[in-house]
Amino acid sequence: QVQLVESGGGWVQAGGSLRLSCVASTSSAWIRAMKWYRQAPGKQRELVALITSAGSTNVADSVKGRFTISRDNAKNTVYLQMSSLKSEDTGVYHCNAEARVGGGSFYEYWGQGTQVTVSS
Repeated sequence: QVQLVESGGGWVQAGGSLRLSCVASTSSAWIRAMKWYRQAPGKQRELVALITSAGSTNVADSVKGRFTISRDNAKNTVYLQMSSLKSEDTGVYHCNAEARVGGGSFYEYWGQGTQVTVSS
């Protein structure tokens, strides 16, 4: 019951920057964690970054020092700031929310995805 909409993807040269946004629908859902995944052609899906409801963050080793995950609670939005982009960062980036409505169970919700293409 959580709707996620990503934006901010695009085409950028290596070394450039992009900021992805993921807006969660307003509801009674409680989101305990939000994540960014990516999947490049021919590769398995990879967890890129995570932020908890308490504000704790973590990023994958492959993007550490280059990517930052953050949130704006007032806008129900999570961001992925990407800098020093490399060609291997190319892929479809999906926003993911671990959430529940009321007292229900936690489920994983997914956005449609946004394409990031880094040219060398």
